[in-house]
Amino acid sequence: MTQADFPLRRRAPAVLMALAGLAGTATASAQAPACTARSSATPPRVVELYTSEGCSSCPPADAWLSKLKGRADVIALGYHVTYWDRLGWPDRFASEAYTQRQYEIAARQGSRSVYTPQVVLDGRDWPAWRGRPGLPQPDATSPAPEVTLTRESSGQVLARVSPAAAATPATQLAGYWAVIEHQHTSRVRAGENAGETLRHDHVVRLHRPLPAFAAREGLTSRLDVPPGVAAHPRRIVFVVTSAVQERPLQAVALDC
Repeated sequence: MTQADFPLRRRAPAVLMALAGLAGTATASAQAPACTARSSATPPRVVELYTSEGCSSCPPADAWLSKLKGRADVIALGYHVTYWDRLGWPDRFASEAYTQRQYEIAARQGSRSVYTPQVVLDGRDWPAWRGRPGLPQPDATSPAPEVTLTRESSGQVLARVSPAAAATPATQLAGYWAVIEHQHTSRVRAGENAGETLRHDHVVRLHRPLPAFAAREGLTSRLDVPPGVAAHPRRIVFVVTSAVQERPLQAVALDC
């Protein structure tokens, strides 16, 4: 053995260990579970609450909505509207877009007025939520679209709506993205709830509607999800609706 050979032999185990470590990392990465959610053959119920921190009758509805957390058969969405802000307490979660959405739902159902708290169940006004621990049985529907949500390495979330081969060429679908947050607290200092501490879950922080698309062609859509904070856990929601009445047909939520 020469002096030149000795350093090479001493370095070989270290090199092999480094290569083994890289291989182990690659294997662990390959085996890591994908952040993916797939639709169910039985679609979850879509519950929308139209509420405001300026409305004194809304806290019981907010509490009712919070009780829907953890249910796999329900996707809950809390839309805070703006028309109570005039009483002196601007709701920090409110958006004119959510107010407009509520008016559009009312118009589709033949009404020109809106109210809070309003619960919309699967696209229809449902005033019977008060005092009810459960939801009524859903109407019989045709087969629901198949949807997959995947969080990509870029941070975007990808939605794929599979083509519906049995649909007619004229069948149109639509849909929307929503980002919701839990565990928000507000100390209200003005308006009807002055002095109250309000707690909210399922708060819609982002709503992005999608244009109509052909059911037979399916859809691929991506959403840039803005950064959140650990104190307010997020869900990324994707809902497929009928194009005309905008009744929910399928919904998927991604929690990772």
